[in-house]
Amino acid sequence: MNKTAKEVMLARIRASIANAPEPPEVPYTIRERDERDQAAIMEDFIERLLDYNAMVTHTDTVGLPQAIMDACSQHTITRLVVPADLPATWIPEGVTVLRDESPLSLGELDTASGVLTGCALAIAQTGTIILDGRKNQGRRALSLVPDRHLCVVRTEQVVGLVPEAIADLAQRATRPMTLISGPSATSDIELRRVEGVHGPRTLHVFLVYDH
Repeated sequence: MNKTAKEVMLARIRASIANAPEPPEVPYTIRERDERDQAAIMEDFIERLLDYNAMVTHTDTVGLPQAIMDACSQHTITRLVVPADLPATWIPEGVTVLRDESPLSLGELDTASGVLTGCALAIAQTGTIILDGRKNQGRRALSLVPDRHLCVVRTEQVVGLVPEAIADLAQRATRPMTLISGPSATSDIELRRVEGVHGPRTLHVFLVYDH
């Protein structure tokens, strides 16, 4: 019986490696925890955010409402989408608030000029903000449709390394997550960076320091 081309190929591979030595053991050297102090971790996180063309405002809990109001004015946000459970103190005056209680349709989300959310976690190593739909974050569509995303990140939510974030998220219930590393962008077309293709073209992060 004639062998197929696949069988012939696999037979040759098996013959060629039959007497090959065992591969050396690869040492596991991945860091699982960032042992630096929080100030150094935050410095890395801010550097990554700025490198991604995100905007960063430093504030505390008391100054957060004013910082959000100033950002809405800066970005000419007049219709602001917010999760159903967003604190009332975060919502600025002078804007039309679209609270996602019904929930809002995609058409309604598209009429908004911005969205305001909190986050679940952030990673300094990659400058990534993670939303998992829990408190103050809302469903995924909220942070993907409006053109400007205002995101509140507390310093205690920032971890140094990716393994730390994965370990933390693994302890939570499984749910859709959104990982944000700067404004939405792609370089697929002629290697030219184009922002706003898959989501907001503007990301404004409020870093809240309370310690």
